[in-house]
Amino acid sequence: MKISREDVLRVAELAHLELTPAEVDTYQAQLDQILGYVDKLKEVDVAKVEPMSQVLFKSAGSQDAHPELREDVVHPCTMAEAILAQAPDAAKPFFRVPRVIER
Repeated sequence: MKISREDVLRVAELAHLELTPAEVDTYQAQLDQILGYVDKLKEVDVAKVEPMSQVLFKSAGSQDAHPELREDVVHPCTMAEAILAQAPDAAKPFFRVPRVIER
């Protein structure tokens, strides 16, 4: 296995997760499978493939080929005040949460 039990426990610690021994074994196997798949992807020859920032792309001359790729437009947030008013501990414009960094 590429991922050791200690690796899984360290990741769980960083994510503040408490895992049972069975969950550690499950995640160890799953993470190992993921890394095995990544190793397979490294074998693919992509030398002649141009990098893409989108899976879908507009071809020249077809403006409406993918309407889901719309222009980004900034809209003001009109619900922030109402949401912050419902928070148990807010200091506008932020939510206040318990400190976890020193754990």
